[in-house]
Amino acid sequence: MKKQNQDNTDTKWMGAGLFAAFVASLCCVTPVFAFLAGIGGVASIFSWVEPFRPYLIGLTVLLLGFAWYQKLKPQWDQECTCEEDPSFWNTKGFLGGVTVLAALLLAFPYYSDAFFPKQDKQVVYVQESQVQSITWDIKGMTCTGCEATVENAANGIDGVLEADATYDTGQATIKYDRGKTNQETIKAAIDKTGFTVNENPNN
Repeated sequence: MKKQNQDNTDTKWMGAGLFAAFVASLCCVTPVFAFLAGIGGVASIFSWVEPFRPYLIGLTVLLLGFAWYQKLKPQWDQECTCEEDPSFWNTKGFLGGVTVLAALLLAFPYYSDAFFPKQDKQVVYVQESQVQSITWDIKGMTCTGCEATVENAANGIDGVLEADATYDTGQATIKYDRGKTNQETIKAAIDKTGFTVNENPNN
């Protein structure tokens, strides 16, 4: 009975660690899922999680670290009448799988842009006088997935020649053919993703 209670406790530590890792990745997982599901308007809904990521990552490490400690520490108490073979959910193999999954979730911001299709722009010759470049502050970007969401939204507009978003600076620079599109159209496309374009762009 004592070992069974210990196994249940270990499972709870694993579950709590995995949950913390999932919450820590929400700000970056959401833009990708929103894009794949075609519901871009919710892309930035969990951007508020970003300031708490370091604490959630630390919590994940502590929880899973303690789960590993519990699993690997010497079992001095031999008075156990339960079965010798633990269920799969309480094995080191399962804990290892949970640890790998948590690591993948925490590292998601570094590879999230891989889920977005690469948009190959056709070579278009435009008179230099028709090309305009604009830089906007974009509220809500927290990772490369957010960058890709904004860039895909802008590049989807006919007349946009190039779009480059950077979450580090919170800005997006867009070059477009003003004979085919305008700032209002591009801004509306980005706003539909859930990220907010600054009303006062810097040219």
